[in-house]
Amino acid sequence: MRKESKEFLEELLLTPSPSGNEVEIQRKWMDYVKGFADKVETDMVGNVIGVINPDKPFKVMLAGHCDEIAFMVNYIDDSGYLYLAKSGSISPKVALGMRVKIMGKRDVIKGVVGVKAQHHGGAADEVKIEDIYIDCGARDREDMEKHVAVGDYVIYDTGYEYIHNDKLVGRGLDNRTGAFIVAEVLRRVSEKDVNVAVYGVSTVNEETNMGGAYFAGANIEPTMAIACDVSFATDYPEIDNKKYGRVKLGKGPILSKGAPINNKINELLERAAEEKEIPIQYELTPRLTGTDADKIRFSGRGVPVALVSLPLRYMHSPSEVASLTDIENEIELLVQFILSLKGDESLKPLE
Repeated sequence: MRKESKEFLEELLLTPSPSGNEVEIQRKWMDYVKGFADKVETDMVGNVIGVINPDKPFKVMLAGHCDEIAFMVNYIDDSGYLYLAKSGSISPKVALGMRVKIMGKRDVIKGVVGVKAQHHGGAADEVKIEDIYIDCGARDREDMEKHVAVGDYVIYDTGYEYIHNDKLVGRGLDNRTGAFIVAEVLRRVSEKDVNVAVYGVSTVNEETNMGGAYFAGANIEPTMAIACDVSFATDYPEIDNKKYGRVKLGKGPILSKGAPINNKINELLERAAEEKEIPIQYELTPRLTGTDADKIRFSGRGVPVALVSLPLRYMHSPSEVASLTDIENEIELLVQFILSLKGDESLKPLE
């Protein structure tokens, strides 16, 4: 991975992007893509769309959501402690004792999620969202309300690290890695002769309602779409592979199989992987994918979709783990896939 691209990935990982407040990260994604896209535009929900070959009739849409799970301030008590609601599927259990940032309108306030000392009985076995609170050191509610309001977003105060064998650790790799992959595919495709239009979209709101994906699909009306997200690695202790399948970090991107997926797109992806000797893995999505692909599929007159995922350990925790090798292989797979398209492919299962 070139130096400038890696720096862009790191910048995305350091930028807060709670689901519903993605403006800051979207500005950075847009500025990056403007350097090579033929056209860049936004829409009413905050998606950013970079386009290569906008005049071509065969439209390939790549969607990676930029938003991350978070908390929201729900209540400030008389002592100045903050109580929370969820924005996305975030676990209160792993929040205990974590340092956090409150994204206030005036400034960013730091705090810590309180945890009862073991000497006082320790944390409850089952931790509910209403059981946790944030201590910002405020004197009282009036003091706290000078900086924080109900509805402000709360994220973990963590950055990124690199550990052994090209492993990347960070908050919100789900799915700022996907937004990065889409941008990089768009950049590399812009340097080649391609027969199709490519719409790279950094979508919003996936973690909460997937509305960004629906708006993008409805407006673009793509011929086909591929969601670029993350999925569960199952290569760490105590995971039942008979139940959850076998997916390993460093063994390549994941293709989904199941009712939502267009098999002809998968066949084209498999052919591209074979030509470039890129390892791929599989997961099952029998009913729904749980990603932007579900909403794109039902937009407009209907869109054939596929899902290409990055293997991820410890999803929706403060320290998710992914492989830089997998990121690079996913980018190369999608670039090769796009370059292989003639622009007259039929995606109808019976043709």
